[in-house]
Amino acid sequence: MNLTFADKSRSFPSRIVCLSDEASELLYLFGEQDRIVGVSGFSTRPPEVRSKPKVSTFREANFEAIEKLDPDLIITYSDVQAEITKEAIHRGLPVLNFNQRSVTEIFEFITLIARLVNQQEKGNELIASYEAELQAIANSAADFARRPRVFFEEWNDPLISGIQWVEELIEIAGGETIFPEFRLCRKAKERVASPEQIIERNPDVIIASWCGMKVNKEAICSRPGWERIAALRQGHVYEIRSSYILQPGPACLSDGVRELHRILAQVAG
Repeated sequence: MNLTFADKSRSFPSRIVCLSDEASELLYLFGEQDRIVGVSGFSTRPPEVRSKPKVSTFREANFEAIEKLDPDLIITYSDVQAEITKEAIHRGLPVLNFNQRSVTEIFEFITLIARLVNQQEKGNELIASYEAELQAIANSAADFARRPRVFFEEWNDPLISGIQWVEELIEIAGGETIFPEFRLCRKAKERVASPEQIIERNPDVIIASWCGMKVNKEAICSRPGWERIAALRQGHVYEIRSSYILQPGPACLSDGVRELHRILAQVAG
């Protein structure tokens, strides 16, 4: 008896709901944007993605709207979207949750998405282009007179230090992180620092990026005791848009690391 279960016309997902920005941006870069039928309301890259139906915030999803789109794949991100992922499973919807935390894992995510839409060659080319740019930035940073010590502020209350890919990109861009012990901490609550710790470690530069909210540099500079920090005394407090640096995909490997390098070149003199 011959049994055939595979429907070759449906070998690759054709109706994808992307609930984080990096997945939808990758599909655009692969020329596969027509597969996207729904996105998060926070999706901004590329600008054309804003024309897609919006079916979620970052933490909550409108499953009635999603089900009407008849998706054959939903892509979610991290433990932050764990409840969305759980609900999709309960509803019998196909879902992929990826939890990339490092530059290496971002490359693995790119490879996976490329395979899902049969664009392995484009995925390899994209990774090669990012690797070349990161190497060029590292080579440029090698000429810095010094490597500034950096506190990357991912959130303001409580104070959360940068996630692993951000810390890695800071080092590639020419800086040294002040909390290397947080490097492998995958959850935000494990990367909480006290104001006193930051004063003690005395960074040369503070780079802030608060997800979904504009950074208040005046508030940072007015924190009690922080006038003793070199970064504040020298006026080296900067913001990078969260859509550039806190998106674990194309954005941080392009605009994000370029902004880090530009800031650190200025601080290094």
